Amino acid sequence: MKNVDDLIASAAELADRGLSKGEIADELNVSRETASWLVDRSGASSPKPASDNGGASGPQDIHVDWSAIGRDSKRMGYIAHAMADLLQKQGEDVDLTIGIEKAGAPLATVVARELDTDLGTYAPAKHQWEEGDIDELGGSFSRNFSQIRDRQCYVVDDTITSGTTMTETIDAIREEGGEPAACVVIVDKQGLEEIDGVPVYSLIDVVGVGRKS
Repeated sequence: MKNVDDLIASAAELADRGLSKGEIADELNVSRETASWLVDRSGASSPKPASDNGGASGPQDIHVDWSAIGRDSKRMGYIAHAMADLLQKQGEDVDLTIGIEKAGAPLATVVARELDTDLGTYAPAKHQWEEGDIDELGGSFSRNFSQIRDRQCYVVDDTITSGTTMTETIDAIREEGGEPAACVVIVDKQGLEEIDGVPVYSLIDVVGVGRKS
């Protein structure tokens, strides 16, 4: 995707397939607000006044397209190996890697293999989000993979957009009695060094540069 029109068309296609706006945000690696704006502009939902979702020019966000990596298992293996390298000095007691669904799960699979840990996955609340208060929703750990069981763990995702999903995952792990040792992503749009005391590592940091009025 090369421009906003492509993003709007993709948002419309995903909405027509029945994905929630939270899932669309996840698929397009944009914030929930940006996903909502894209869907509204696509006509896939009832349009809202431009002032509601960032104006006609759109919200301030950066779209990250890493599909050139994701569609090739060898490339993804190389990237996940680099992510594992960022984590490997975090301690010998870490024996669980949690991948944030959807995109974080395949990355976490390779990271877990590289670091010789068990694998778990977490589905964040944003996958259920359409409109309204996302705090009323809850995420969940898949029972098909390893459970927390009071263990230290790594957290893996593809992109940090606002930090909300990573924060939610850290809180969910702690509620299960676990302790996140570190987080790692491919791209961090916020340039975060830590979230709630947990170190955050990224292969790429995105820094906005502009003049203040």
